[in-house]
Amino acid sequence: MTARRNFKRQVRARAAKTGESYTSALRHFLPTPSGDVMSEARNHKSVRLAVAQNSVREDPRDAEALRESGREVRSLMREASAQGARIVHFPEGAICFPSKFVMSVDGPAVVGPADWDRCQWPVLQSELAAIAELARELRLWTVIASVHRLTGPNRPHNSLYVISDGGEVVTRYDERLMSKTKVSYMYSPGVSPVTFEVDGVRFGCLLGMEIHYPELFAEYEKLDVDCVLFSTSGTPGNTAAQAQGHATVNSYWVSLSVPSQHSAPSGIVAPNGDWLARCRADGSPSVAVVNLDDSSDAAADAVTYGRPWRREARSGIYTEHQVSDPRSEDRTAAF
Repeated sequence: MTARRNFKRQVRARAAKTGESYTSALRHFLPTPSGDVMSEARNHKSVRLAVAQNSVREDPRDAEALRESGREVRSLMREASAQGARIVHFPEGAICFPSKFVMSVDGPAVVGPADWDRCQWPVLQSELAAIAELARELRLWTVIASVHRLTGPNRPHNSLYVISDGGEVVTRYDERLMSKTKVSYMYSPGVSPVTFEVDGVRFGCLLGMEIHYPELFAEYEKLDVDCVLFSTSGTPGNTAAQAQGHATVNSYWVSLSVPSQHSAPSGIVAPNGDWLARCRADGSPSVAVVNLDDSSDAAADAVTYGRPWRREARSGIYTEHQVSDPRSEDRTAAF
């Protein structure tokens, strides 16, 4: 706590000397790996992120519905770009979230193995290509969910494509921990986490129902990400509250992207657990845009103190403080 008080005095002293706000002065300081000694910052991180919500359609046989989804996505990309975003993040099923009943060979009343020949693959691929081309034109990194076709007879992946501001797919995240229906009848699971960087800010990706698995979020903390992009079409429980919890305990941003028809809007949670911005709550397609700035009031304490301390606490520092004492070992010792 002494180091923290001293640090805040340094920041306030700089602010008084330069006339800057506390937040502006804070940008000139970062912790050493121990989190105890502060120095002039040379690796300040900041990027402008847009989270989107759009109408998710469930029938991949409907070519016009796929095209309408593509048009809606591209409209939101333009809106995000107009607000200065460098990266935009879309929900699961942004082009289509194939219904288990529509795809079932035993359907539509019974869920069975999915018949992926029912998908209008050429239309889907055309819409994704148009999205990639617009990403190039706008110089806008785009994270877009889609079904990723594999070589037959393998089932496809449920995926997030990461499209660079040059219009190239630079990586792809495949959902790993799925619902029973998805893994039994519809998709091949992925096998690994995925990270990428935009302007020095490191992102990780999660998808579907993976918000229910804290070990996946902890895995990304160990991989030193600054923000996790989580896309879903909807999953049981209070997804928004879980997003806040994961952001808080890992001290990084979480971007939650859901369909516009979801009960709670898309939004971005700061490392301190506060919502920085939310999309419109009226069920309409929209974007919310914020700066992910590691020296902002919403991030500085969590990034400077919370995250380094948790890492130190997990490193075995308590061992030397443990004692051998019969009153410690006797769990029934009274008072």
